[in-house]
Amino acid sequence: MNSVAFDMGIRLAWHVWKNRLAGRQRFPIVTMLEPLETCNLACKGCGRIREYHETVILKKKMLSVEQCLEAVEEADAPVVSIAGGEPLLHPQIDEIVARIIAQKRFVFLCTNGLLLEQGMQKIKPSKYFCWVVHLDGMVEVHDYWVDRKGVWDKAMKGLRRALADGYRVCTNTTIFKGSDVNDLHQFFQYITDLGVEGMMISAGFPYLDVPDHDIFLERDESIQTFRKALDPSRHFNFYNNPLYLEFLRGNRQGTCQAWTNPTYTPLGWRKPCYLIADEHTDNLEELLEPSLWERYGVGRDPRCASCTMHSGFEPGMVQAALTSPTEMGALLKGLIRNRRNGRNGTN
Repeated sequence: MNSVAFDMGIRLAWHVWKNRLAGRQRFPIVTMLEPLETCNLACKGCGRIREYHETVILKKKMLSVEQCLEAVEEADAPVVSIAGGEPLLHPQIDEIVARIIAQKRFVFLCTNGLLLEQGMQKIKPSKYFCWVVHLDGMVEVHDYWVDRKGVWDKAMKGLRRALADGYRVCTNTTIFKGSDVNDLHQFFQYITDLGVEGMMISAGFPYLDVPDHDIFLERDESIQTFRKALDPSRHFNFYNNPLYLEFLRGNRQGTCQAWTNPTYTPLGWRKPCYLIADEHTDNLEELLEPSLWERYGVGRDPRCASCTMHSGFEPGMVQAALTSPTEMGALLKGLIRNRRNGRNGTN
């Protein structure tokens, strides 16, 4: 584990214990901030832009710097994930990032990479800042899912430059039905060999606004695909919690705790979660009400049936590891293995 990951782990652990000692059962761990929902791509599996098209995009709504800071301070989580839309389209994204970093919060900015080189002209390297570049495979596979040729090459050019210039860099990969496991393994090896800090991975969520729902994995299909994609005999450097990776393989049970990752958008806090927005609210406490979660989750809402997203399931495993010696041992063992894999960078 590198020093930045260790520092962030300590901050997360203290955050969880501080809230537990204060008697809070539900509280944010990561703030999901979406300053705008506009994007320069229309990926096949993305429902976000389609979902907000009428209410946000056509009206060109975006959050101000002050609105972003107010949301971050209200959630008071040590980690902030900035997504969207493409956040680098926001004209003040550099100020948003700089002012969050000034609060000593860890910022992960998710980008499709098309504007990455321009973004590096405004956002400087920091231990509190990490680029998360979305890549769904090698060149042909990735350009298929983003529905535009040349995107992989552009994103990879920016990623390599970011690494050369001393930025922290991760990748984020979405798995769909029919994803080529051999291509994924080639991609994982390629990215690991480049020396990125880690790779994040999850299954696509079946947004209602996506025209083709046949591209999404059912729960049983998801387990079979991840067992192949996350073959533990291969030496890939994943950033996800090792317990979550075991969950994706079907070797561990998990419960959704989506309130740990509240999402703030130009319309307010998504309610109930990052993936489902039956409504929006200006009151974050509404997302933490126990009665709300009696209606959502696997077995309660059919939209949750196939969901295995990290935004819901991974935080619960982090909290379990911080309160159980057995789970902590499993977590540390997995982290050590992941870092060894990252250093080896071989099959």
